[in-house]
Amino acid sequence: MNHRNFSIGLVIAFCLIAITSSLSVMAESDPPGLIVSSRGQHASLLEAIQQAEEGDTIEVFGGVHAGPLVVDKTLELIGHDWPVIDGNGVGTVLKLTAPDTIVRGFRIINSGDSLDEENSGISGEATGLKIEGNRLENTLFGIYLRDASGSTLKRNHIQSKKLDVPRRGDPIRVWYSHEAEIISNEVEKGRDVVLWYSENLTVSGNTVRDGRYGLHFMYCDDALIKGNLLINNSVGAFLMYSRRLRLENNTIAFNHGPSGYGVGLKDMDDALISQNLFFGNRIGAHLDNSPREVDSIGQFEGNVFAFNDIGVNLMPSVRNNQFTRNSFIDNQEQVGISGNGAQAKANSWDMEGTGNYWSDYAGFDVHDDGIGDIPYLSEKLYENLIGRHPGMRLFIYSPASDAINFAAEAVPLVKPDTKLIDEKPMMEPELVKGAPALPRSGSNGLAIASVIMFAVAIGIIAIPKITRTR
Repeated sequence: MNHRNFSIGLVIAFCLIAITSSLSVMAESDPPGLIVSSRGQHASLLEAIQQAEEGDTIEVFGGVHAGPLVVDKTLELIGHDWPVIDGNGVGTVLKLTAPDTIVRGFRIINSGDSLDEENSGISGEATGLKIEGNRLENTLFGIYLRDASGSTLKRNHIQSKKLDVPRRGDPIRVWYSHEAEIISNEVEKGRDVVLWYSENLTVSGNTVRDGRYGLHFMYCDDALIKGNLLINNSVGAFLMYSRRLRLENNTIAFNHGPSGYGVGLKDMDDALISQNLFFGNRIGAHLDNSPREVDSIGQFEGNVFAFNDIGVNLMPSVRNNQFTRNSFIDNQEQVGISGNGAQAKANSWDMEGTGNYWSDYAGFDVHDDGIGDIPYLSEKLYENLIGRHPGMRLFIYSPASDAINFAAEAVPLVKPDTKLIDEKPMMEPELVKGAPALPRSGSNGLAIASVIMFAVAIGIIAIPKITRTR
């Protein structure tokens, strides 16, 4: 009896071991996703996409995979060792038409070159997409979102085709895609980063260089533009026909195209421009009919305008802007007014007892409260003449400009009109906080020299303070 029970128990044990081993083998041979590699289940990404089901994950290990490809079901595409999707110069390389699709870790190369067809590296045409950590090279348009609300573009590196700037596509274009996030991307040598007809966008931590418009907004209410580096473009950022945009903690430098604006505002209402560094541009900030509505205001707070040809330039009709705690440091012209006889007095240059810092302010501070005891008046005759005859800017540092300004001070008959009055000028500048650092190395000798000049200027400004404390 005992022998028989022992035999039965032994048989049961062997059966359990066999079942466990079978389950283990099945688990090992049936991974949670689809594998694309030289030794995987699928040799090509196209084959894996065709056989995948909704919600599957496709992991791709290296290799070159032919495009164009269309992902028309919700999938997660994860690249390891930088697998390449090569469009071979035809159409759009990768098109995403299913919501909540994820693409991460790929090199996307060689789109077509038709502007009419908007050939792109990645085209996203569904909501909730995540396009993260990819490299796009030799693509006409880079990443193009159409009706893709709630999508995220993050940590992508995008280079356009080597074409004349007008022939390049936009490295990032966002169209009718509300609440999209464009975060920590690197864009170089493209045309424009375009964001149109989209509300509640977040554009944060991106670097855009060597293009035409670093950022180009139209009809994008309630956008946050924060912590971006916009450098060596024709225009850093152009903001148009929008409400309540916040431009905060950005570094916008060396934008010197035909316009050369660090930031341009056209028909903007209730914009907040705060804690930005505008450095070495042709014009730091250009305002045209902004704000456009009579009950709206524009706010410029805590920005630094340094070493620009013109710090802030206003069109004649511009009014209802508030400037406070900004630092105007050694711009060729601190504030420019376009148009004959125009003035900036329809805007406020001090708020709640604090104005702005002006490096050419010649006043004093008897009370030692950080606020000058006499107003700052912008009334240089040569600047007035430049407003009427822009060609005279060529001689701005010549003896002729000094002679004209001296004559205006010595002979009241030629005294110029006062462009603006800051009743409460600050005695010392305030540097921006949280903005990206200017580049300190590389081949841009002008950038390096300008950074050194900026540091020296701030040091010189600080000397009186150091002297007083001894």
